Amino acid sequence: MTGPRRTRIERVGAAAGIVSLAFQQIEDDLRADDVDQEELAAIVRELIEDTDPPGGFLATLAQLLTAVVRRAEQIEPDRDGDASCPLQEAAALVTDDAGQRLIWSARAHHSEGAS
Repeated sequence: MTGPRRTRIERVGAAAGIVSLAFQQIEDDLRADDVDQEELAAIVRELIEDTDPPGGFLATLAQLLTAVVRRAEQIEPDRDGDASCPLQEAAALVTDDAGQRLIWSARAHHSEGAS
């Protein structure tokens, strides 16, 4: 693999590395001894309610998975969904299941029950 394909894969790899570092920072902050219920709720809300991009981290992840789904649908040899269907399910689980559970968690940890 050479040329633009290699460069694209290198960019994706670098971006994934940056995301990994960001997640590590969040995990380190969560392990701090002084994180209380209120702050934990605020941290969880940051993952789901961030204003840029709209919808927070999970919505962005679902959007990325949806872009992968669209591309997989375009290049699937038989257009049978072998590649795109599992990706569609992953995007739905991220937004429908994980997102809702994070919202519930944030509400449960917030002293007033608000999110």
